[in-house]
Amino acid sequence: MKKKLTRFDLQKMKDDGQKAVWITAYDYVTAQLAEETGMDMLLVGDSLGMAVYGYSGTVPVTMDQCIYHTEAVRRAAPNTFIIGDMPFGSYQTGVSDACKNAVRFHKEAGVDCIKLEGGIRVAQVIQAISDGGMLVMGHVGLTPQSAGAQGGFRAQGRTADSAKVIIDDARAVYESGAFALLVEGVPPEVTRLICETLPIPVYGIGAGDCDGQVMICSDILGLFQAFTPKFVKRYGNIADEYRRIFTAYIDDVRNGGFPGEEHVYRMIDGEAAKLSVK
Repeated sequence: MKKKLTRFDLQKMKDDGQKAVWITAYDYVTAQLAEETGMDMLLVGDSLGMAVYGYSGTVPVTMDQCIYHTEAVRRAAPNTFIIGDMPFGSYQTGVSDACKNAVRFHKEAGVDCIKLEGGIRVAQVIQAISDGGMLVMGHVGLTPQSAGAQGGFRAQGRTADSAKVIIDDARAVYESGAFALLVEGVPPEVTRLICETLPIPVYGIGAGDCDGQVMICSDILGLFQAFTPKFVKRYGNIADEYRRIFTAYIDDVRNGGFPGEEHVYRMIDGEAAKLSVK
């Protein structure tokens, strides 16, 4: 049986130079297969807003939606480290609300940690949740919940001045008590500095080489069709396979090929003769 990793296992992986690999998951089947294949962690990301609900961004996602999907992922992957993503509005309104929503994730969905976006501006929130005995993963660089303020979904830290802001944010996250950090959409030179400077695990998405990588499951599967970020490597094209199967099913039904004899339940011998239609 797969052993669920702890924060200490993840720290040892960093110290030993072993990369952690994780993806997002929003449903039972995906999480079950991810655990079966040995994924280190699963993030029930607020990216479900786009990947599942078809929103234009992550801002509309609610705590209830996140809890609902995280419960399914936990049931499917009991032996995998699960990260609950704090959606927009669940921690921006103050420390008290943030702690209550972090507690919800643990009590209702059984997460191993929560993740939230921001650096210096959320330091007090990270500190409070950590002081409550819950693990926090930080998230700096491109932070989708604040994409409007950042000028859209675009790379951050491409100048020395803006890179220094991200590095300061990363340090604030660490000093506030986060056990790990996710860096998104920044140049690899910046990520490397953060990774070498901070003692905690530093993971990336669109941020070059570091202590591990996370990817959106629907991106690497080739299932999400709206757009493909530059940093995504597709390992398959499940959308085309869906189309092939759906087309074959439609043709089979319309041409009388399905259902066949092997797909029906016949009455017990002699029983059909007892039926009468009046």
